[in-house]
Amino acid sequence: MNGKHRTWLLMGLDGLFMLSSVGVSYLFYHWDGGPFPGWDQMLLYGVFTTAAGLIMMQTFHLYNRAWRYASIGELVSIIKAVVISCVVSYIGVSLLVEGSVPFSVFVRTFESILLLTGGSRLAMRILTDGYAGRKPKKRRAMIIGAGNCGVLIAKEMKKNEKLDMSPVCFIDDDPLKHGQQVNGCPVAGGRGRIIELAQKYKIDDIIIAIPSASRSQIAEILEISKHTNAKLRIIPPIEQVIEGQVSLQKMRDVDVEDLLGREPVKLQLEGIAGYLEGKTVLVTGAGGSIGSELCRQIARFKPGKLILLGRGEHSIYQIDREMAETFPNLPREAVIADVQNRERMEQVFERYRPQVVFHAAAYKHVPLMEKNPEEAVMNNVFGTKNVAECADKYGAERFVLISTDKAVNPTSIMGATKRVAEMIIQSLDKHSKTIFTAVRFGNVLGSRGSVISLFKEQIKSGGPVTVTHPEMIRYFMTIPEASQLVIQAGAYATGGEVFVLDMGKPVKIDNLARDLIRLSGYEPGKDIEITYIGIRPGEKLYEELLTAEEGLTSTKHDRIFVGQPGDYDKTQLELELNKMANAVNEGQAAIRRLLHHLVPTFRNPDVEGPERAAGMEEMERMEGMESTKLPDSAGLKQSGPLAVGMK
Repeated sequence: MNGKHRTWLLMGLDGLFMLSSVGVSYLFYHWDGGPFPGWDQMLLYGVFTTAAGLIMMQTFHLYNRAWRYASIGELVSIIKAVVISCVVSYIGVSLLVEGSVPFSVFVRTFESILLLTGGSRLAMRILTDGYAGRKPKKRRAMIIGAGNCGVLIAKEMKKNEKLDMSPVCFIDDDPLKHGQQVNGCPVAGGRGRIIELAQKYKIDDIIIAIPSASRSQIAEILEISKHTNAKLRIIPPIEQVIEGQVSLQKMRDVDVEDLLGREPVKLQLEGIAGYLEGKTVLVTGAGGSIGSELCRQIARFKPGKLILLGRGEHSIYQIDREMAETFPNLPREAVIADVQNRERMEQVFERYRPQVVFHAAAYKHVPLMEKNPEEAVMNNVFGTKNVAECADKYGAERFVLISTDKAVNPTSIMGATKRVAEMIIQSLDKHSKTIFTAVRFGNVLGSRGSVISLFKEQIKSGGPVTVTHPEMIRYFMTIPEASQLVIQAGAYATGGEVFVLDMGKPVKIDNLARDLIRLSGYEPGKDIEITYIGIRPGEKLYEELLTAEEGLTSTKHDRIFVGQPGDYDKTQLELELNKMANAVNEGQAAIRRLLHHLVPTFRNPDVEGPERAAGMEEMERMEGMESTKLPDSAGLKQSGPLAVGMK
């Protein structure tokens, strides 16, 4: 039925309701012993009431509303329309004919019209919602948050026949709501009773419907909820949900990022815009996890041109296409090139003359680089050297190296090569007009080759999930968080620093694996087994963020700290790098020997001996920490997620 036919049908029904209400009211008045006022008055009152009623219904737009979504507003509009029409017709007829309309007729007419018009709309809603004869749904849901969002979600669950899920109870920390019924479901208690009530009500799904809650608050709720057997779902934060459009379509499964409870990064826009807006910006490794996110974040600050450089054609094609769709007015160039090729780097810099360089191209997989140290050296060391020297030669204003916490007291080839990369840019900074700086952080959730991706694949295939060591701990950040802080750190650079990002609370990899299994709806050790395979070559039980000689000072950003520039002799370093270039052709032993010479803290520990003891001691030290703990000798006054170390 189209809208026009529906309107005429409703108007016809309402007219019938109004006429019959007047007639029945006069009939009851006569049955109660009142004198019959005459047909003229009854007919005139009926016509007046019907005409006034239909006009008022139309005035209050009651014929073009979607009644399946009707609420208090629609009920108030019906009451207003009926009151006005009944009062107007009562006064009008009383003035036009002898004798006033009996007051009891007026009251009964008002009651009947309100009941019939309102009741018909309620009946329409019941029929369209399908409450009548609806099949019971299989999955039972607990909604955390009995506010507006939670109520909307509960309503939509009940209306959506395709969703095999029905609300059973609410959880809310407001004690005034406890014991109340919201949309037919009890508010059963606060978050402290989540586990108990999930068992009592046999809950299959827990939905967190508090989009205004901070991420740390969400993490606290998830920490409790993950110990139930229910599948966890969440309504995104308020900044991701358009007001008035909260719906089940916005709901998503809880991911491991939610468990971290990391608050959004607050960028100081003026400083960033000052060195990015209108500038030609080059991002190496632009197709990678960090590189591509850097491109997304940089594009927001309106650079003059964005150069997307990488050697993987598919990944560069993808980020280039994404930039074209998301930022269609941004001038950009997709460049396929290898940072190991010095001649090609010269061509790129000569052609585009980038003013700001973010060097994210690197090999980062620890066990693979242990087996392929030649490639690690060529890419992480000489690739960085090529790009950095071109930045110096062609007058780039700023060069930001993406480094890693594995560069601190490295036990891996990957970590040692990244430490040498830091040394290269620090030695260049002393003799260059270009501002060279490095930003060091830990593991990034969701990046290519990350442990999270591996765990998800293993869970999907039914297990087992492989963990290297039950006591292994790591720091984690999200990709957007790391990228935003890298860009912010670039604004603070004065030359030669190593910025250290506040990585938050350290996480046990074993706990992370168990959380991922639970988030997938399984029970660790029961549905999905966990197997310990031992520490792989080059890995540590725990990561560090500073070397012994580094001291930290705070920056303007409460999550960024900066370290003092290192004192490296450019000529001596150049000699050692020449030896390293020759060692690439002499075998892995020669590479390891020269890396140890360049980086004296580079070691290959006995993982079952002192490394294990050190890791256990470090884990005990960190267990009670709320955020990244840096060595006392660093002199760090920590106030946020970004820290900088003094060399």
